[in-house]
Order: sequence, then structure tokens, then C-alpha cells
Amino acid sequence: MDRLTARFGDETILENVSFDVFRGEILCIVGESGCGKSTLLKHMIGLIRSSKGRVLVGGVDIAAADDDQLNLIRQKIGVLFQSDALLASMTLGENVKLPLDGFVGLSPETVQLIVRMKLGMVNLSGYENHYPAELSGGMRKRGGLARAIALDPQILFFDEPSAGLDPVNAAELETLIRGINTGLCTTMVIVSHQVELVLRIADRVMMIDREEKGIIATGAPEELRRSASDPRVRNFLFRVDAERRKG
Repeated sequence: MDRLTARFGDETILENVSFDVFRGEILCIVGESGCGKSTLLKHMIGLIRSSKGRVLVGGVDIAAADDDQLNLIRQKIGVLFQSDALLASMTLGENVKLPLDGFVGLSPETVQLIVRMKLGMVNLSGYENHYPAELSGGMRKRGGLARAIALDPQILFFDEPSAGLDPVNAAELETLIRGINTGLCTTMVIVSHQVELVLRIADRVMMIDREEKGIIATGAPEELRRSASDPRVRNFLFRVDAERRKG
């Protein structure tokens, strides 16, 4: 990311934001609601094209890429949205199969094998023929993750991955995310406002502030908890401890 500015009409959401995402890391982007986290994510995956600045994936600027280049880039990334975004009219297997459609040379047998493998990776073996309405919220979220990893992406993006999940399902999803990162060396970018997830899973944290319209802190979570002097950063990272004391 190089000097990205994001505007909606006359309102500037982010201004001159620059940062790198390192290969194999889990980077968590945090901040209070309305600070621009999801806007930043949408720029990173090409859903929104910036009018100023560059978003480089594999050396290609998404903001300036044509449709063919953008499609090639999107084959290298996977996205798990805040809602699972599964298509209700398709079975779970058909949903996971969607990213594989159109790839020349893959036989139907190979495609089905990949689908079963990806569902197995997220603990959903045997659920290929179930529809999303027949699954729990945690299972649908894991199904969305299986679809996101169907093409073995180099980078996975998550928008509030554990939102709406109970603690048990959230913990299972976090374990899967960390397992994929460790086992496949997949680079991950996670947008979240949930401090517990960030402290458990992040290699590095980047905090965005609405008033600053950009980054106010970056570093390993425990390092920031020890050394951050900015009250906004400390209040966010120590929120869990404060809530526990109140409880």
C-alpha cells in the first residue's frame, strides 16, 4: 500500500496511508467503528479502486489494473466476508466449487476431490450436499472459509471473521485460521474490532484512527501493550482487561 487516499464524495476516510504486508504473517487491522477498516480492506481486494495512491499485489497495482489483470490477481487471493456470503440456492459443495469453475483442464472428479479436501480442512467432511440453511452459523462461516481457500490463495483476507459466533465456534475458527497460516504459509490480513481475537492470533497489529484518517500504531500486539503511549492504542488493547475487571 503506497499513499492510498480513500474518499466518498467530499469526505476523506483515509489519507496517504502506506504500509507493507509481509509474506506469511497474520496482520490484524484494528480500530473503532467508522475508522475506515472495511474501506481499506475493499481497496486491498479491488472492490473499490482508489483515485490516489497504489495498492500493489505481487507487484501489480490493483488501482490501475485492467479487468484481465484484476481477475488474475483475484485468483491469488481469498476472502471471507463478515457474512459467510454463501449462496442459499446452492449446496455447500457447489459453493466451494464456485472459484474452480472455468479452470480448463480440471476434470469433474478432480474438482470434487478438491471440494472434499477443502471441506475436510475446515472440519466439514460429509456436508457437501447440505444447503446453507441446514447449517449452523459456525458451520456456514467455516464453509465460507473452505470456499476462500479453494484456489490455494497466496493471501487470505478476513472481514470480522468471528462476528456473530459464540465463543466455542469463534475459537474453532481461530484455530483453523492459525492452522492454515502455519501449514500453508498463507499470508493473512484480518480486519477486526475484537481485541481477544487480535491478541490471540495476530503476528502484527495495525491500528487506524478516524480523526487521523490513517495509521496511529503498528507492531506486535504484546509489544504495543507494553510500550504504546497513545491512549487510543492502550484503551483498545487493554479493553479486555477492563471488561474482565468490571465482570
